Amino acid sequence: MTNVYKSALLTLILAVPALASAQPSVTKSNTQRTTATIQAIDATTRMVTLKTKDGEEDSFRAGPEMTRFSELKVGDTVDITYVESIVMRVRKPGETATATSGDAAVTRGTGSTPGGTMAAQVNTTVTVKALDPAVPSITVLTESGRTVTRKVEDKKNLEGVKVGDQVQITYTQALAVSVESAK
Repeated sequence: MTNVYKSALLTLILAVPALASAQPSVTKSNTQRTTATIQAIDATTRMVTLKTKDGEEDSFRAGPEMTRFSELKVGDTVDITYVESIVMRVRKPGETATATSGDAAVTRGTGSTPGGTMAAQVNTTVTVKALDPAVPSITVLTESGRTVTRKVEDKKNLEGVKVGDQVQITYTQALAVSVESAK
């Protein structure tokens, strides 16, 4: 599992509601949507410059998996939806879990304009090493043997969690992009 995923997992664990024993699992998700207009296209480098309604500009490289790159035109509108979610639950003693992670799955759109989705999911388990309700903070041991301590936003997030608990975490990211031709 990459450090980016581990960092995201541990960051998100802090914002999730309590992992109380009475709750077998906790889910938190975040969805962000934006619309941008293509300002420039460099066919040689496959770079596309987008500008949001707020005037923010950024450039992105379209990888080879974007087979309909040549159909993009300056002035096209790009709708982007980014979703991330995390599901956590305290595992029962003796319950086994496997850590999995994979490459992002890409699904190409089938419409008349370019588009598609990309999604990736990581499953991991951390072991609670220490809790400090006064700060509040939690220290966990990752599957790779790293010890990480993070401050917890809400003290209630520590209710029902004890040292030695194993917390199963499933972290999912998805990105959906669709293009509407300029009129």
